[in-house]
Amino acid sequence: MIDDHQHVDVFIGVDVGKTEHHAVALNRDGKKLLDKALPQDETKLRAIIDKLTTHGTVLLVVDQPATIGALPVAVAEAAGIVVGYLPGLAMRRIADLHPGESKTDARDAYIIAEAARTMPHTLRSIKVADEQSAELSMLCGFDDDLAKQATAASNRIRGLLTQVHPALERVIGPHLDHPAMAALLQKYPSPAAMRRAGQARVAAHLRKTAPRAGKRWAAEVFAALSEQTVVVAGTDAAAIVLDQLAAQLSQFRDSRTEVLGRVEAIVEAHPLHELLTSLPAVGVRTEARILTEVAVLDFKTAGHLASYAGLAPVTWRSGTSIRGDHPSRKGNKVLKRALFLSAFAALKHDQSRAYYDRKRAEGKRHNQALIALARRRCDVLFAMLRDGALYDTP
Repeated sequence: MIDDHQHVDVFIGVDVGKTEHHAVALNRDGKKLLDKALPQDETKLRAIIDKLTTHGTVLLVVDQPATIGALPVAVAEAAGIVVGYLPGLAMRRIADLHPGESKTDARDAYIIAEAARTMPHTLRSIKVADEQSAELSMLCGFDDDLAKQATAASNRIRGLLTQVHPALERVIGPHLDHPAMAALLQKYPSPAAMRRAGQARVAAHLRKTAPRAGKRWAAEVFAALSEQTVVVAGTDAAAIVLDQLAAQLSQFRDSRTEVLGRVEAIVEAHPLHELLTSLPAVGVRTEARILTEVAVLDFKTAGHLASYAGLAPVTWRSGTSIRGDHPSRKGNKVLKRALFLSAFAALKHDQSRAYYDRKRAEGKRHNQALIALARRRCDVLFAMLRDGALYDTP
């Protein structure tokens, strides 16, 4: 919710776009002061805002505060204007209250402005990201992309190996997360190439990056090679593709390591670093996601944060036939995944494990118990951020 809403004189709703936005400004009585398209240009955005400030205190509300909506938010912040955010789900529900079924930028901008004027409880305040948060957000997004590409390359490698030599895939596939296997496929991308190299040479190559497991993995590889004598059609072409995919997989992982190093340097320099890492099982990537997805927004209650993260249960009740609470399918999926994985890692922590076991004893399945634990940790995180207090083990 936006503070001091009663002191706002002009409500600007901005439907953001890639090349241009559409803005509608209303005064407190609902009279239109502006209804026009705005280019993605700082000078023209600033001119419009300066003109509207002559009518009094201004509140600017956008439907997308990041990416393509970042410039209007930054310009408004530089002009000293309060900036708000209307979540997409709230906007769609509010749109149903307005007559007509058309979908235009002008109508959307008007709905945003009207919601800002008459329904301030639907708005979320925005703390404009500083340089650290903006850099973290960009790096985390790139890291997510690299993770998806690495997973796709790994799956493609396993698929090709299954096609040409299933026994070899059963040995190499489970260990593709180790750089030694990607390096092996780059050096010897076909079963024939591995046989020609010999077990001793393959073992020596594996030991370069896997000193302890290299010899054992080499023995397993050659045991698998002995299980198949026929050559499946397309094996030579698969070797060309496997070489390229293994190189891509290595590159993606090297890039993730480089990005992680930069992310680690940023989060360690952040004022909230000590506070966030005091919570068990909060690593570099989880901390970065908390800083980009939580710290830049304003949450009034722990339930608000849990709902935003998609961790608050949704109640379904209709007469006597439908009853019960179910996991939400909405919320910030990036934050929900980070908190879920952090909860899973926290099972090594005594208090977290005890809570998880208690939920399992109540009849909850594994994922349900983990979501409950993630929600509990989310409440603790809210209290830590609210009070500026480090985590204290009960």
